[in-house]
Amino acid sequence: MSYRSLKDAVNDLERNNMLLRITEEVDPDLEMAEIHRQVFEKRGPAILFERVKGSPFQAVSNIYGTFKQTEFLFRHNLERVKRVIELKKDPVNFFKKPLRYLGVPFTALSALPMRSLLPAPVVYGTTTIDKIPLIKSWPMDGGAFVTMPQVYTEDPDKPGVMGSNLGMYRIQLSGNNYALNEEIGLHYQLHRGIGVHHTKYNRAGKPFLCSIFVGGPPSHAFSAIMPLPEGLSELTFAGMLAGRRFRYTRTYDGLSGPSNHRASHLLSADADFVITGEILKDVKKPEGPFGDHLGYYSLTHDFPVMRVHRVYHRKDPLWHFTVVGRPPMEDSSFGWLIHELVAPLASQEFPGLKELHAVDAAGVHPLLLAIGHERYMPFRERKPEEILTIANRILGSGQTSLAKFLFIAASDDDPNLDTHDIPHFFRHVLERVDWARDLHFQTRTTIDTLDYSGSGWNEGSKVVIACRGEQRSTLKTELPSGFSLPEGFSAPEFCLPGVLAIQAPAYKAIMPAREQAENLCRHLETIDLQHIALIILVDDSRFTAATLNNFLWVAFTRANPSHDTYGVRAFTEHKHWGCCGPLVIDARKKPHHAPELETEPALQQRVAELLDRYKF
Repeated sequence: MSYRSLKDAVNDLERNNMLLRITEEVDPDLEMAEIHRQVFEKRGPAILFERVKGSPFQAVSNIYGTFKQTEFLFRHNLERVKRVIELKKDPVNFFKKPLRYLGVPFTALSALPMRSLLPAPVVYGTTTIDKIPLIKSWPMDGGAFVTMPQVYTEDPDKPGVMGSNLGMYRIQLSGNNYALNEEIGLHYQLHRGIGVHHTKYNRAGKPFLCSIFVGGPPSHAFSAIMPLPEGLSELTFAGMLAGRRFRYTRTYDGLSGPSNHRASHLLSADADFVITGEILKDVKKPEGPFGDHLGYYSLTHDFPVMRVHRVYHRKDPLWHFTVVGRPPMEDSSFGWLIHELVAPLASQEFPGLKELHAVDAAGVHPLLLAIGHERYMPFRERKPEEILTIANRILGSGQTSLAKFLFIAASDDDPNLDTHDIPHFFRHVLERVDWARDLHFQTRTTIDTLDYSGSGWNEGSKVVIACRGEQRSTLKTELPSGFSLPEGFSAPEFCLPGVLAIQAPAYKAIMPAREQAENLCRHLETIDLQHIALIILVDDSRFTAATLNNFLWVAFTRANPSHDTYGVRAFTEHKHWGCCGPLVIDARKKPHHAPELETEPALQQRVAELLDRYKF
């Protein structure tokens, strides 16, 4: 079975009791997002909003709300795509198990995009931006955003679908200084394919045309975030995962000159909506704030502007949206599905790598956990060698280069080690790490655009913690005899064995904060801390230690490694920094950090009462 539209998928979910219909009118200004959040938190079904205030169109969200639901949507083609990936990893598999791979050529054929010969469903009608459900998710958001966009651009040096890029870059539809119905904001970050196209168009004498697809078969939105090699069109993957070739058509709306001498907009034939336009060269306007997937607002910055040409839609379309915020959220299912598909290819992309896990609860990019093989010198002392090479490769490649904290362990220390068993992974590393040897910093480098813990926008530092060897200590969850804290520090709480959160004075400025942290480290030098490996300075130790997710979120989204790392009995030798006691990370909120995402209590209560009426 292949879905021909988003409505096909939604109907299939409803037949299988995976859809909640909201029949009363709801407001796209905060209310719809709060409904989504409360349904998601209860691991609820997809949501169809039948009556959206101010819009003639229905909307749908949370179709990927659980891993089970996501797997259901792709159940017919997921295994077939996995087999294609298996052959990519090792073509010899075909000769070992030929019957398993007989269908691979047909799956591969669905990867080829095809031009729609009949009038495409998406050109059924046109509308304007102000008629679209203008969904605002968080109180401080700068306006309404498209949160499930598929942004399509073409390479001016290689025009056409096979040289295209499809990415999920958020789109601001209203607010700030945008002229409603005429301009929209385009936000993209480091290491995104659209940036390559933008650079080329800035040098070319051609208009930078852009099409934004919303809706269509579920595989289309997923393909927009799939990490494919540069130059390989995401449309090919969309077709494979859908089990149906990506269909497209072209239009010349908003453009001047004879049609046979000018570029055209590409439309996804099966999308529910397509916004066409031109990204203006050397024009930027303030975009944001926007409540983003790290659990904080990304603030207002100047970003490119797209002049809107036309908004197309199919008959009875569904506006597809999601709500992002502190993970886990609906987009966590994308990370799960990516891992399901590309895990076998990790060793090809990163030679020597066994596993890599971008930790969702820490906002994905702030924290990576990895396991690598050690094969360099099997006859010598067991210490990190090959895994350091692997770590450098990880930090020098695409999206993984945005990581801040990379913990990497050696597979030969524990063949059963699993990066997705986070408590065990941390225990394994922290019982073996030598803080005097195993810390490797990169300073004044790039970090995630959405991460405000660094020294500037997109600027910060990284640290690799690479451990290999015998167990050096036994971690516990009890304070040692005679444990005490200096004035201003209080409420020690264990997050994990050997990981202690300590409540510290509020962070005012870097110099007094540094003095406070160093004073704490000097105080702890007199105490036997052999069962404690890592100390986190926080604003609320009980909150931090309450759940694993709280620890991961607080510790790794609020710290800049080069600025916020301290240690008991610290030293610097030949420009290498380390410590002989526990490592200390200052994860307090800083004045330059972005605000946390919070909802309005009155709205929460109102939505809870609404959902009670649906017996949800």
